[in-house]
Amino acid sequence: MATSERVSKYHTHSIPLDMEDIRRDWDKPLSQACLAAKTSVIVRVGALDLGSGTGSFRVREMMHRIAYPLGVHVRADVNLTDIEATCTDGKSRITEVIDLPTTGVNTERIWLLEHYADWFSVNLGLDSMYHRVGAVSEGLVQNLEKSDVSAVSAQLSKQLKAERKAHKEQSEEASDDPVLDALEQAEVTIPVSMVRAQSDDIAGEGSTDDDLRSESMAALEASDDATKAAHAKLLAQRTAVAKTAAAAQPAPAAQPEPADQPASAAQSAAAKPQSAAAQPQPAPATKRQRKHRPITGEYAAHFDHVNNPGSLPRREITVGQAHERLDLIERRKPLYSPAFAGLASAIACASFVFLLGGGPYDMIGAFVGAGLGHWLRRRLFAHHLNQFFVTFVCVAVAALACTGTLRLIGLYDPIALQHDTAYIGAMLFVIPGFPLITGGLDMAKIDFPSGIQRVTYVLCIILMATLAGWMAAVIVHLNPTGFEPQGLDAGTTGVLRALFAFLGVWGFSVMFNSPQRMCLVAALIGTITDTLRLEIVDLGVPAEAGAFIGAFLAGLLAAAWRSAVRGGLLPPHLGYPRICLTVPSIVIMVPGMYMYRAMFYLGQFDTQQALDWAFRAFMVIICLPIGLAMARVLTDKSWRYDI
Repeated sequence: MATSERVSKYHTHSIPLDMEDIRRDWDKPLSQACLAAKTSVIVRVGALDLGSGTGSFRVREMMHRIAYPLGVHVRADVNLTDIEATCTDGKSRITEVIDLPTTGVNTERIWLLEHYADWFSVNLGLDSMYHRVGAVSEGLVQNLEKSDVSAVSAQLSKQLKAERKAHKEQSEEASDDPVLDALEQAEVTIPVSMVRAQSDDIAGEGSTDDDLRSESMAALEASDDATKAAHAKLLAQRTAVAKTAAAAQPAPAAQPEPADQPASAAQSAAAKPQSAAAQPQPAPATKRQRKHRPITGEYAAHFDHVNNPGSLPRREITVGQAHERLDLIERRKPLYSPAFAGLASAIACASFVFLLGGGPYDMIGAFVGAGLGHWLRRRLFAHHLNQFFVTFVCVAVAALACTGTLRLIGLYDPIALQHDTAYIGAMLFVIPGFPLITGGLDMAKIDFPSGIQRVTYVLCIILMATLAGWMAAVIVHLNPTGFEPQGLDAGTTGVLRALFAFLGVWGFSVMFNSPQRMCLVAALIGTITDTLRLEIVDLGVPAEAGAFIGAFLAGLLAAAWRSAVRGGLLPPHLGYPRICLTVPSIVIMVPGMYMYRAMFYLGQFDTQQALDWAFRAFMVIICLPIGLAMARVLTDKSWRYDI
């Protein structure tokens, strides 16, 4: 067997899972496994989160939340494509280094890893951390083999809601025992099982004294002391009934006493039950505790902590089970085919062109070019080709396809030949919005190594894209001077801006592999924020300030959405990570036109114009992560304080 075949089953960028110490504890409960086995799970979760495009602060948070239930402390240095993590359990220490081959964006995986962390925590006896209802995480992680886990989570949420409603209706029904109802109304803390047993005994012995029950209920509703007296009277009546029933029965034959037993001892033993029966003692009242209605159904075990805080059910996860779930997350196929992703890219870039001021012909050209370009990019990425090479080729194809489409339309309408700026819109599908925003957020958290690496990666992608677009423009003799005026009134412009902002954010969310429900939530936020940004810019607000306000509002809306889900105002299956909602909603604010113009004028050796557009782009770009960071500071304590 060739060497390449022998190592093909391993992740060459991480420690293999068939190491002797990990293999030895594969079927052992994770909490009892060796430190190496625990570390393999902790670091692998971090690597999957990092490979999904999220920032280093979220990767560290995720690793800590996996390590905490295991009693492990982790210290990690996280960069763009590598993690160096040291884990310790107080007795030993181990360091593992992971070097990812590339980076990308996968918002579905970011979302699934949050549910995995909650499933992991709940099954190890702790409460869920990311989501309010741990049962949704449990069901979702157990169904990772299904293609549409978003539908699974929605079904689980609906089932839990139905079970709670049914239980609420049952609990509101009145009890058949009026004495027990009176005790509950009087908020008596006497054990309910004792009261119910005593009431059943009286009924079974033929007691039908309505006056006794009415008197007991009245006494119970009076006061605490009266409640105790009523309960004592109830016990006395029960004893009297028992005595009457015992007297009506024939006496049993006398049993001879043992010769070696003193008479005094026998007498005292016989007198003890009689004295206890003659002097019944009411059960001592205890301090009343807050009662929670128990939850029934298939996932009721996950809610035991509501009635008994601090004693959640502990169902051990083995090392193998933890990695099997991670295998399913890692090997999930993209939600959308290259063709559908290309369609979403076409819709997003055509919408982007309208928001930039383009007309119908510009949108048609961008639609064709961006759709073909992103479809080709997905196909090339499937062969693991170099990102920068793929970016250059796909942008060139998109620009030429856009220009060719407009030239064909120009055969019927020569006006289409004047739209030389449309090809810039066809290039916007390569905008690296996720690393751009997460890089700024990393630097806001004083994580400069990771932030600088991400910003450098963004600059490299932008450089390759703009260089390819400039070369295509030189070949076909294009002169992008800007879009023609749209000629629409203010009301129509506002409505169309809201519509195309929604479609644009939806398209970018699909390109980021978001489930449809997540796409729609992000599109809703983007509709509000981007429409507001464009309207206030039209009123004279600088573009930089408009970008800051739009990003700040997007962060607040995403935080409010998440809080509404955790508070029960929205269904639990709609609890998505904020980064998966904010980045798609503001990536449409990235000034792709400014960046391309800077490169175009640089290619023309017009350095003054190139620097002017480059600084305009820079000012807008830095305002986007600053706006998000400010929103996080206001809504998240972990961002508000340096600890």
